[in-house]
Amino acid sequence: MNYAIIAAGEGSRLAQEGVTKPKPLVELGGEPMIQRLINIFCRCNAQSISIIVNEFMTEVREYLDTVHLDIPLNVVVKTTPSSMHSFWELSKVMQPGKFCLTTVDTIFKERDFARYIAAFEADTEHDGMWAVTPFIEDEKPLYVEVPDEHTMRITAFSDERYEGAKYVSGGIYAMTDKAFPVLNHCIAQGISRMRNFQRALIEAGFNLQAYSIDKIIDVDHASDIAVAQQFINE
Repeated sequence: MNYAIIAAGEGSRLAQEGVTKPKPLVELGGEPMIQRLINIFCRCNAQSISIIVNEFMTEVREYLDTVHLDIPLNVVVKTTPSSMHSFWELSKVMQPGKFCLTTVDTIFKERDFARYIAAFEADTEHDGMWAVTPFIEDEKPLYVEVPDEHTMRITAFSDERYEGAKYVSGGIYAMTDKAFPVLNHCIAQGISRMRNFQRALIEAGFNLQAYSIDKIIDVDHASDIAVAQQFINE
């Protein structure tokens, strides 16, 4: 399994709230968030890890220079206008085959993530498997429409809560390199935002399955750091 991390955001809200470290280097459980992801990925059969950081994150780049793995570690340094554009830049250096993409501030329990990855590695039916959660605390959640909880097939993504809505995107996406042409088309058409890329996959006929994880949280504010720390210690 190949892995990719989007860590190219500015982290401006954390900085405004007095957090001096760049978001990827904020520590949880005594290790930077970006290192926590790298370690979890390595324990989940990582064949390669690709990471994008923006051009202003010199501390993060310097930190990644000290990381030495037994697998390829691709670091892309580029400032992008959206997470979808960051994904596009990562796609240029990623190895072919199955991969899992996440943002650096997506916090989950390792055992839940390991089960999710094992399910996708064993899956031969779907084009992608999205980690979703019924725990809704995101400021701008993306609702994932799953009409049949037996098959858990994703039929649409919605910015607005609808009647019967149960799941939101957890910001963790497992798919194959078959998605890259759709991503390239989105870029060529001037489409932006990851949620619009996800809609494009549905429009292109991709068979996406939802995988429910009880709780996934984001670190967007300074107050979220303590919440995330407590969550992973539970």
